[in-house]
Amino acid sequence: MEEKKKKGFFKRLVEGLSKTRDNIVSGIDAIFKGFSSIDDDFYDEIEEILVMGDLGINATTSIIEDLKEKVKERNIKEPSECKQLLIDSIKEEMDVGETAYEFENRKSVILVIGVNGVGKTTSIGKLAGMLKDQGKKVVLAAADTFRAAAGEQLIEWGSRAGVDVISGQEGSDPGAVVYDAIAAAKARDADVLICDTAGRLHNKKKPDERAKQDQPHSGARVSRSLQRNAGCT
Repeated sequence: MEEKKKKGFFKRLVEGLSKTRDNIVSGIDAIFKGFSSIDDDFYDEIEEILVMGDLGINATTSIIEDLKEKVKERNIKEPSECKQLLIDSIKEEMDVGETAYEFENRKSVILVIGVNGVGKTTSIGKLAGMLKDQGKKVVLAAADTFRAAAGEQLIEWGSRAGVDVISGQEGSDPGAVVYDAIAAAKARDADVLICDTAGRLHNKKKPDERAKQDQPHSGARVSRSLQRNAGCT
């Protein structure tokens, strides 16, 4: 019965992600088929689709500006000719190059940020499982102490992945949870500590400040790609 429940959950998860992907792809396709000229409305529609796809404002703005520049340089007039240019612009924006943080190859602390509902906790669970399968020792920190049952959700993911989870009481200081998790990661000689956070993290500085003060591992920072996805600069 438990196995059936798990399969049902993952099936619903995959279906939900597929719907999001399909909506973005179909939306972009509709734009290129529905417009007969390249104008401000054309760019506005693309911008809306990208923002709705959680690329973030900063990344979306950069992609649109790059697309406009390419269209002007190549003197393109037909919207249909812009599709590959848009794909190229998105790929270029998402490529972090030499600044990519190879957290999986060094002792690391990952602070996962993002607005409510973007799938932080779920992504952490999947990432923990992947790293565990690669032979890494992983510890999770349930620093989202604001959302009801957030800690329980991460504990469930940790159980599935077979990794330890450090948590606190609902409403407790998230910075204290991060502090305890760092101490636990050091004591257990963990390779990677992944910290879950609340969607309203921008209103609470303690987790970030505490992590910076007490973080013992090298290179602890959120990768540029995660920052962009969260709309940070």
